[in-house]
Amino acid sequence: MSAPDLIRIVSRDSPMALAQVERVRAELAALHPGTRTEVVPVKTTGDKWMGDLSAVEGKGAFTKEVDQALLAGDADLAVHCVKDIPADRPLPAGTTFAAFLKRDDIRDALIHPAGVPLDQLPPGTRIGTSSVRRSAQLAASHPQLDCVPMRGNANRRMEKLAAGEADALLLAVSGLERIGRTDVITEVLSPEVMCPPIGAGVLALQCREGDAELIDLVSALGDPATHRETTAERMFLHVLQGHCNSPIAGYAQVEGNGELSLRAKVFTPDGKTVLNAHEWAGRLDPATLGTSVAVALLRQGARELIDGIAH
Repeated sequence: MSAPDLIRIVSRDSPMALAQVERVRAELAALHPGTRTEVVPVKTTGDKWMGDLSAVEGKGAFTKEVDQALLAGDADLAVHCVKDIPADRPLPAGTTFAAFLKRDDIRDALIHPAGVPLDQLPPGTRIGTSSVRRSAQLAASHPQLDCVPMRGNANRRMEKLAAGEADALLLAVSGLERIGRTDVITEVLSPEVMCPPIGAGVLALQCREGDAELIDLVSALGDPATHRETTAERMFLHVLQGHCNSPIAGYAQVEGNGELSLRAKVFTPDGKTVLNAHEWAGRLDPATLGTSVAVALLRQGARELIDGIAH
């Protein structure tokens, strides 16, 4: 199949997002050396607004302008972090996922200037994060620590840490890897200590539905295991219908024998209530597994818990 002469790739304009685009460009170049790529950076509402995301569009604040550029024909291919793409509603009409790249690290990392690990942080230590998922889990496991609101890209948050606005940070390992700053990591937290967000470590490639040639081209970059995991996770989130203030966490995992499992949690913001579910797919397809795990949590009261959180 012949490849397009030029593929215009749209993405958020943050350093991390642009680093993600470079990964896509490199993989495309390896697959189709004759194809040229051009980056179309856009600044999203979520990048411009530093307040509570629920005051704007929640997670959709990081995708709307990227989607608009794709639909307007200003770009041919969009690169998203799956964790930023709302799952409580369909993709914008006229667009589709073409591929999910091989998954990166799903874990969170603690950054402390003096290298103090999480369990040794003294009471009152201020942890910079605006993630309700992280805050709820810290409230449950380390109630003696204080979470202080902190938004901005990873580099900006590290600047705020250096300026004394917090004593430590929690950031995604995959993001730090993408910007080449794993040197700042004090401790990588296991998923049992800090359960990741839905879609953690996954980059999605999105195209217009009618661009069959481009979809066929970039689909070759997709990873089958990541596709199964992401499908299960996003269906789980879709069934739960969580909003941007819902502390929901979870991850699917394809084992070496091909078995797929999904572990998920729903919290109250204060961490005092934690609902857990963990199922293996068996003969279920990924979407059915995601639905089954969501139903298990709904039976435990997840609907009331989610609806009881202001947003």
